[in-house]
Amino acid sequence: MQITIDRGGCISCGLCEGTCPSVFRIAEDGLAEVYEQPTAANQAEAKEAADACPVSVIHAEG
Repeated sequence: MQITIDRGGCISCGLCEGTCPSVFRIAEDGLAEVYEQPTAANQAEAKEAADACPVSVIHAEG
C-alpha cells in the first residue's frame, strides 16, 4: 500500500496522526505528512486514517 497526502488541502486536524502515528505526523509547517509508508503490521490503521480524513486528502493505493 502506498499512502499520499494532498498537503495543500490539509486542515491540520491531527486525526491521521492520532489514528496511525507510525505512518503520519504533523510536520513543522503544521500540516500532516507521511513519514513512513505502512507495513503489513499497520496497514489497516493507515487505511482507517485515510478513510476518516475529514477533507479526503489522504489517498491509499494498492
